[in-house]
Amino acid sequence: MSITPSHLRPYQTHNPQLNEGVMVDPSAVIIGRVTLKKDASVWPLCVLRGDVNFIEVGERSNIQDGSVIHVSRPKPNLPNGWPTIIGNDVTIAHKVMLHGCTIEDRVLVGMGAIVMDGAYVESDVIVAAGALVPPGKRLVSGYVYSGSPAVQKRPLREEEQTLFTQQSTNYVALKDQYLNP
Repeated sequence: MSITPSHLRPYQTHNPQLNEGVMVDPSAVIIGRVTLKKDASVWPLCVLRGDVNFIEVGERSNIQDGSVIHVSRPKPNLPNGWPTIIGNDVTIAHKVMLHGCTIEDRVLVGMGAIVMDGAYVESDVIVAAGALVPPGKRLVSGYVYSGSPAVQKRPLREEEQTLFTQQSTNYVALKDQYLNP
């Protein structure tokens, strides 16, 4: 199965970049400066809009149904703006909103969570469903965060630490089934 170009849209001179093994559902829209690295997947009804800055999605990461990813433009007090950078083996669950933030490797962002401009989520973190990570907040590695605003709730359990790569492996297998029915 190849990607239908109609949901891959340029913005000015910038075109989405898809690496080996990437899957984008036909109902998703990818615009502009968006890079999807090897084995990444973008599921139904997602929007990744890299117009005024760039978006990068790491290897084996998955963006699940209905999620929206955008960026913040450069401005006088912030000359680089805020791109959105997602590391490797990251699961972005259903209906998540990411805006101008950085998510390191092996992170689970739960359903309906919102991560705002300048927020930084270190590796090996769970952002609970419905959490709101406010602008500029840093979530340190090894914890579960929940609430609005998100606060550190407890250390990750041993079984949760294996969840990150299990989730990404499961989504790579699932997207491969979609690509090769």
